[in-house]
Amino acid sequence: MENWIGIGIWIVMGAFIALVMRAVIKRPEETPGHVPVLVVIGAFGAVIGGMLGVGLFEFDDPLAMSRGGMAGAATFAVFMSFLYRWGIRGLI
Repeated sequence: MENWIGIGIWIVMGAFIALVMRAVIKRPEETPGHVPVLVVIGAFGAVIGGMLGVGLFEFDDPLAMSRGGMAGAATFAVFMSFLYRWGIRGLI
């Protein structure tokens, strides 16, 4: 049960990080309607990053609420949100 709570925290943290990245990276030509897409991409990035963090750093006791899982989730959520906000969004 503790792993499911950790994964839920990853999802909420990824959505929050995506909204923070929206406030940090301003796009002058932004059209409305990209907030839900950005939130989903941030949550997805947090889940993938959290799994990578647990897999790479937590050998003895792989829990979602570990330092490796939280750091991986935050790092990959920032990366995916930044990539959408700055990189891929400019191509669309």
